[in-house]
Amino acid sequence: MSGLHDLASSRLNALWYGSNRLFWMLWPLSLFYRVLVAFRRFAYRSNWFRSVDVGVPVIVIGNLTVGGTGKTPLTIWLARRLIERGLSVGIVCRGYGGTARHWPQPVDASSHVETVGDEAKLLARRVSCRVVAGPDRAAAANMLLGQEPVDVILSDDGLQHYRLQRGFEIAVVDGSRGFGNGLCLPAGPLREPVSRLGQVSAVVVNDGELGPAGAFHAGVRPVYVYELATGSERSLADFGGQSVHAVAAIGNPGRFFDLLSQYGLIVEPHPLPDHASFDKAGLDFDDGLPVLMTEKDAVKCESSKAGNLWCVVMELEFSSDDGERLERMLMPFLGRQSENP
Repeated sequence: MSGLHDLASSRLNALWYGSNRLFWMLWPLSLFYRVLVAFRRFAYRSNWFRSVDVGVPVIVIGNLTVGGTGKTPLTIWLARRLIERGLSVGIVCRGYGGTARHWPQPVDASSHVETVGDEAKLLARRVSCRVVAGPDRAAAANMLLGQEPVDVILSDDGLQHYRLQRGFEIAVVDGSRGFGNGLCLPAGPLREPVSRLGQVSAVVVNDGELGPAGAFHAGVRPVYVYELATGSERSLADFGGQSVHAVAAIGNPGRFFDLLSQYGLIVEPHPLPDHASFDKAGLDFDDGLPVLMTEKDAVKCESSKAGNLWCVVMELEFSSDDGERLERMLMPFLGRQSENP
């Protein structure tokens, strides 16, 4: 089943982001989907469908397209900045790929990635705050608040999860891939039409100049690389001029491969669908070359003692003063000023 899913995902991405015109065969379904999306949003805004106010400010970090755009790096960046300002932060997320029998699930650095999903585990490892995962973000938020009160909740993904009331929405756009053919599912990659960007509080463009006027621009940069088996650290530049295997099961694997190439690495790319699982055998290329991967993939390989598996740790970095501008925009919503301006 996994192979069929991966094949379908690959073909859909080729249809959505390539030059294949066959997507027009799916246009009637896309139109029907768009009508359903509009009705659902209207139903929540009209209180026909019940949304949940959890009693604290909620910031949603989401996107319009299927697959990753950089939501999790932004969630990590924002959580850390708010904690530095003296705010207590909680994070809720989908737990995509997790196989837990019961949701929501509290997540910490020792949680099993198979149970809670790769992004939830990564968030718990990278941010010193409580994390709860579950498909129902409102239930996850209530579980989080039941453990201990917080000043603000960040929802990693969930722009379309209207059951959880929110006061501030940040849409993250993949600046290198954009919106593909501009159509909604299944003919295109959009979960909501591009016009939805005009209704969010802020737009962050990850890696590129695409986006509406007033958008904030950011990108990821490598901080260091560590070997999974030993914890030994190196800089990415240390691999310059070397041939490496690069494995990426993220929304846009090409961005990871391009980044490695920019640092002078000779990359043998191994793209996989977002959240795809892989085992030790899938990382053994039998040639002794280093295997580099993202942090989201590395949390799925923590138990591996195989050598020459390296994780590239990256941080989000805003262009110019965009990060400070975004923080200033958030402060009135949060109702307090920074204790560390």
